[in-house]
Amino acid sequence: MTRQPYDGVVLAAPVTIPYTRYSTETAHWWIARALRAALKTADLSPKSLDGLSVASFTLFPDTPVGLTQHLGLSPRWLDSVPMGGASGVVALRRAARAVQAGDAHIVACVAGDTNHIDSFRRLLSSFSRFAMDAGYPYGYGGPNANFALLTDRYMQEYGATREDFGRICVAQRDNALRNPHAVMKKPLTLEQYLSARPISDPIALFDCVMPVAGSEAYLVMREEDAQRRSLPYARICSTIERHNAHTADPIQLRGGWTVDIDELWEMAGCTPADIDLLQTYDDYPVISAMQIEDLGFCPKGEAPQFIRDHDLTIAGDFPHNTSGGQLSAGQAGAAGGFIGLVEAIRQVTGTAGPTQVAGAKRAAVAGFGMINYDRGLCSAAAIIEGQGA
Repeated sequence: MTRQPYDGVVLAAPVTIPYTRYSTETAHWWIARALRAALKTADLSPKSLDGLSVASFTLFPDTPVGLTQHLGLSPRWLDSVPMGGASGVVALRRAARAVQAGDAHIVACVAGDTNHIDSFRRLLSSFSRFAMDAGYPYGYGGPNANFALLTDRYMQEYGATREDFGRICVAQRDNALRNPHAVMKKPLTLEQYLSARPISDPIALFDCVMPVAGSEAYLVMREEDAQRRSLPYARICSTIERHNAHTADPIQLRGGWTVDIDELWEMAGCTPADIDLLQTYDDYPVISAMQIEDLGFCPKGEAPQFIRDHDLTIAGDFPHNTSGGQLSAGQAGAAGGFIGLVEAIRQVTGTAGPTQVAGAKRAAVAGFGMINYDRGLCSAAAIIEGQGA
């Protein structure tokens, strides 16, 4: 079955609220700031908004329903996307179809989380019952231990080295130095990466994201509405979404993107060679390597060589995670699933400022979320393009 294209629906008003390491504010406060900034960018009032999509881990005990009362909103279309790193693209898919069907005219997709001194530990304590039951008898180490397991198996299977993962981290730090909102402000060399203190073998300090507080947002609307408001906008070429793929694999070395990858490129009418920049979900570098392969930029198992052969910085031949990604800009909870998409919208609309890739017109964005011991269950991807593509 051929899916209906996203003709006439666009993305606009990408917003990042600058991250901070810790915050005494609530998730509500961070989400409200992003929403207000997106509406201001589009010169819209809250009453003009009839659709809302929210992703957050620390909104509890509230939900997006309660949030509407907090913010004085009355949407006729409301969505909650509890899918971690896949939330940005999944929110896009649902909001775009709602606008296309006429269920909403303008949808704000917002993600945000706070980071109190103890909030990350408390989040992990109730994150996944399956992961807790599987890991606690052996000394549960949280996501670092889980991703160490995946990283070690990937290295054994495909001959990847720590230097290969280091090249991803070093390039992203170089990109982050151009991003005024990035939490990491110091240059990172490959030597510093390799000599960093170990966290969970083979993962060391710079393989791990830093939890922060922050928020991201963008608006979904009809193309004529964006034009009427003179807003730069991005068209949606294609999207895919898959959950709990490859259940027979003993450990995850591929994601759900591989199930639907042909549909992603066929619907977009282009190939990986036509992409100007790639934004991957990067809670750990091994996951970025996996996405480079699974999205078709190189064959399975060849990401290490691909990384050695390409320059992943903004000015390089394969710009990747141009804002610095989560590894250097920070992981603002569920907003980590939005950071790549929001940056991609800026890139293809020519509004990325200091992180702008010259001539960028078409971007690929991938999301990955909800680690459940030995694998992430949610995967999604989108191809978007600017008006001149």
